[in-house]
Amino acid sequence: MLIKSRDVCVGVEIVLRQILKILLATSCVWLWVAISAAAEVSSQEVQNKTAFAKVLGNSRTIREIPLLSEIERPTSSAQHLVQSPTPTNSLQNQGEVVQVTGVKANPTPQGVEIILQTFGGQQLQLLNRTAGNSFIIDVPNAQLRLPSGEAFTFRSEKPITGLREITVTNFDAKTIRVTVTGEAGVPIVELYDSANEGLIFSVASTAQRAQQGQQPQRQQPPKQQPGLQTQPTQPSASGNKPIELVVTGEQDGYRVPNASTATKTDTPVRDIPASIQIVPRQVLQDQKAVRLQDAVQNVSGVTQAGNYGGTGAARYIIRGFEQDGNFRNGFRDANFFTLSEIANLERVEILKGPASVLFGEAEPGGIINLVTKQPLSEPYYAADFTAGSYSFYRPTFDISGPLNADKTLLYRLNVAYQNSGSFRDFVDTERIFIAPSLTWKIDTNTTLNFDFEYLNNNTQFDRGIVAIGNRPAPIPISRFLGVPGENDSKTTAYRAGYRLEHQFSKNWQLRNALSITINKINDFRAEPGDLIDDRFLDRNFTNAKLETDNYSLQTEVIGKFATGSIIHQPLLGIELNRSEGPVTFSRGILSPIDIFSPVNNSVIPTNPLTTFVNIQNRTDRLGIYLQDQITLLDNLKLLVGGRFDFTEQKSDNFLASTSTSQSDQAFSPRVGLVYQPIPAISLYASYSSSFVPNIGTSVNGSTFDPAQGTQYEVGVKADLSNRLSATLAAYQITKTNVLTTDPNNPDFSILTGEQRSRGVELDIAGEILTGWKIIASYAYTDAQITKDNEYPVGNLLGSVAKNTVSLWTTYEIQRGSLQGLGFGLGLYYVGDRQGDLDNSFVLPSYFRTDAALYYKRNNWKFALNIKNLFDQKYYESSQDRNIIYPGAPLTVLGTISWEF
Repeated sequence: MLIKSRDVCVGVEIVLRQILKILLATSCVWLWVAISAAAEVSSQEVQNKTAFAKVLGNSRTIREIPLLSEIERPTSSAQHLVQSPTPTNSLQNQGEVVQVTGVKANPTPQGVEIILQTFGGQQLQLLNRTAGNSFIIDVPNAQLRLPSGEAFTFRSEKPITGLREITVTNFDAKTIRVTVTGEAGVPIVELYDSANEGLIFSVASTAQRAQQGQQPQRQQPPKQQPGLQTQPTQPSASGNKPIELVVTGEQDGYRVPNASTATKTDTPVRDIPASIQIVPRQVLQDQKAVRLQDAVQNVSGVTQAGNYGGTGAARYIIRGFEQDGNFRNGFRDANFFTLSEIANLERVEILKGPASVLFGEAEPGGIINLVTKQPLSEPYYAADFTAGSYSFYRPTFDISGPLNADKTLLYRLNVAYQNSGSFRDFVDTERIFIAPSLTWKIDTNTTLNFDFEYLNNNTQFDRGIVAIGNRPAPIPISRFLGVPGENDSKTTAYRAGYRLEHQFSKNWQLRNALSITINKINDFRAEPGDLIDDRFLDRNFTNAKLETDNYSLQTEVIGKFATGSIIHQPLLGIELNRSEGPVTFSRGILSPIDIFSPVNNSVIPTNPLTTFVNIQNRTDRLGIYLQDQITLLDNLKLLVGGRFDFTEQKSDNFLASTSTSQSDQAFSPRVGLVYQPIPAISLYASYSSSFVPNIGTSVNGSTFDPAQGTQYEVGVKADLSNRLSATLAAYQITKTNVLTTDPNNPDFSILTGEQRSRGVELDIAGEILTGWKIIASYAYTDAQITKDNEYPVGNLLGSVAKNTVSLWTTYEIQRGSLQGLGFGLGLYYVGDRQGDLDNSFVLPSYFRTDAALYYKRNNWKFALNIKNLFDQKYYESSQDRNIIYPGAPLTVLGTISWEF
């Protein structure tokens, strides 16, 4: 008997659905009692109070819209309107493409209202038809664009009863397509042309209109701030829920109103009692960033600690404290050795201050969370090729879209290849990066995402240059002090995971996610030792093999309920993490090198290298956390949370045939308050804490308590306009239980150290005027040692400048024959920095200028980026006197991009 392939597919799908049901049940069984108890609180009154309209992606404030009765319109019939000829002097007849600058969506008692905004209410020609259960409107000679000109797409799923989906997208280079799909039949769509707003669509399902038995009437919508949830003044007469808009295309803008890192929920930045800065994809594209370092330079209080010559993984300092690795989509991404590629990044979110309340052990300065691109429901294709100085070549492409007709299976694929030299002698890099992802919309309430990354990076390991006296050595910044052709560094990283989300009801959601990172490093490098008579550098040759396998599993329940007039949004989660891997170091002796007249012909030792480190490390972490976002009043919000962490670390030393273990536990609280005297201003204050385990034992064999960090912060957030926002913050962080040398036994440590960081930060991001964007920052950071047995009290922490300033701004001509022509300017100032904790040398201040010129035409973009325009000599960072990293001189990059 023959079995049809369709039957096989159906069978496979049934099996997969059963597996997913088991997975859902297993992951939430430990939380079900809590969910059930809290869910009983949610009455119909609570549901009415917590019905929200959430607008994502369109950062402009939704203005108050006049009533339909106040709008002068030639027709009220969709059929009449779409057949009405356009005026002879219309823009369409003149061949000019009308730009739809925004989309509004407002709930009404009759259904939902979609508004296409145009400059000055320009008229739009319409063509409509039906296909199946869909009402399709094509708007010829028009393009959907934000004020900067970039295309975007949005989709609203199940906005009201009887409607499956509403989408607005660019069908081709000169046509917008609006598709309204009903569940049981073709929906009713009526169109109105507004002289002030543009084109208005009034949409209702056939069943709704039949029940209401009336013509559509437009009601005054509640005023909203961009990206905020707003409570309707009255529940809808028909019981309809307000719609949710989801941006599915590339967002264009420097201001991102919502963030997830600070609360693990999609929360307006203005409602978060902490400083969180976001570097969106558009900034990375405009600056032609090729490293994560290029992204974080736009944020106040973030500097580099080391970057291995700019070709490998980098370490970052936030508010004075060096971080041990980044986070990716909310998961710990192994450690600082793990290399990150930016080709599939949607944005970079930087949370300032202690973050242990949600993320476990971390230094108190903050964390960097990399948010990756997700599959899109509409076809999207983009590719670019960059070539430039020092034999730099980098092609990338990004494709996405649905895999089936009903768009329940979506994909995305990002690929990048890089082959480049460097301003550093004998240093070159080859990189291959592949990142596929898949989204399966199992049903209306359940979504499953898979993602995978492969990264292979081969480069020359580079320790930079050294210091003489109290300054970097006066040698060319191009001078390589390793062994040419032998300082090989090979990094291979694999990342994989899934994210399962299930909506039990409109108020309760379950998330279960797994992240796996496997990072392998094999380095052959000449390690610098001490300078001999300020000329000859002692060196050794080291082979380092490191592997880190990092596994994380998170299960979270997010809810929403009310106690009287107070609205709660609790988050309850549990996280399991294991990080393990071998570490092996072998060493041989190299002859010294003359740093002023090097002869790079050192012979690698022919005898086997001596292994001096051979260990296997394992760290197990368990974290249980609870958070509540409480709306006390419309303008008063409270954030409280706490996390218990339990860690166990084990190290097997194969050379010494010994095994050591250590267990720690910590509680990390956070509390913050936001007061909004007017909608555009948020005043906040917060207290938060962090912890990091201290590894080792004292002279009496006892283990150490974890290092603790506490922060007090106050700040102001302001929406300077509906497209421009600013954050001003002042803080003090104190880190205690810092390991210092035992004065009675120098081979051991004691817990007497303390470090403190105080500062003021200002960040501005958004659009000043149409086409004029900006992202800028200023930071004053005073980070110093306040208690220590080894370093003098008052010494400044290494690589932390007291004053830093950054400014990146672009302007694009919006109209006329030069439309699409744009300019960019970047200014970066970094003050003097101490190079080490001894404060034995100084990295001098620098002022760097970047520039850009680009031109957009239809789906093409041509860009020229110039970095370090005036060829300033500067130093990015240092790790000690023998490891100083110079900054790149004048660099030119040219890029051609195509997007559709």
